[in-house]
Amino acid sequence: MTNTAIPVFKLYGESQQWPTPDLLHCETISRRSREYQWEIQPHRHADLCQLLYVHKGQAELEIEGQRTTLNEATLQVLPPLCVHGFRFAEDVEGYVVTLAAPLVSHLQAQLGATAGGLQTLGSYPAGQDSDYLNSQFARLQDEYADDQPARDMLMHALVSVLLVWISRQAIQRRHPRAPRGREYFRRFTQLVEQHYREHPKIEDLAHKLGISVSHLNGTCRELGGQPALQIMHDRQLLEAKRLLTYTSMTINEMSEVLGFSDPTNFSRLFRRRVGFSPKAFREQLKAEQPLT
Repeated sequence: MTNTAIPVFKLYGESQQWPTPDLLHCETISRRSREYQWEIQPHRHADLCQLLYVHKGQAELEIEGQRTTLNEATLQVLPPLCVHGFRFAEDVEGYVVTLAAPLVSHLQAQLGATAGGLQTLGSYPAGQDSDYLNSQFARLQDEYADDQPARDMLMHALVSVLLVWISRQAIQRRHPRAPRGREYFRRFTQLVEQHYREHPKIEDLAHKLGISVSHLNGTCRELGGQPALQIMHDRQLLEAKRLLTYTSMTINEMSEVLGFSDPTNFSRLFRRRVGFSPKAFREQLKAEQPLT
């Protein structure tokens, strides 16, 4: 089908006249789709952006000739001139918000460099934000259908919340990263696993991560419950307990394997963190073994 054969609407099935003095239009998916037996044929809008939010129920989307099926809560961005059509299940729940060009320009000017979300075709699964987004759309629908004071201001504020969510999703998609601190903690524990027998300085590990010692310790306390050096010691002591349990190594041999320059230092650390000496730990294990 060529572009010239694709109908251009303001709102699907209506004329090319914008039907409201508002700069946006909001309705439930079922409101218009039921009238067309739950199928919206491919069409486009010359100067409008649409936000399609499917909260529950299945939706089949045909966008620029590509067909996809939504089986989870998803917010679909449809920029101007994008050819799109839908087929919805009769139990579908969700909303369609249509934004006029002046409002889109205003919102994008407010967001600045992060405003690309409305200019680009995008499908964003709602995930844990499903109910949050549904409440925002529902509040926008209620406000649109009513005539309260400062109606325009509140509607634009609600749309702004949705646009911020979309923009953040778009940024995350372009530059995925772990939540704050988690990537540093993951990499630190990897370094500990690789080098705990070498007793590296915490300063050196922080340098490898590209952060300060105080930043590393703060991250370790937040995510690991203790500072970096104690995490290192815990890994060394875990290995010591395994050697005491499953081998017949002497304390001196064990100390050397674990990288301690002096067995006394090993025994002192073990006693301080575990509560008794390595020898006493091994004797307790033997005492707890059942007699055969």
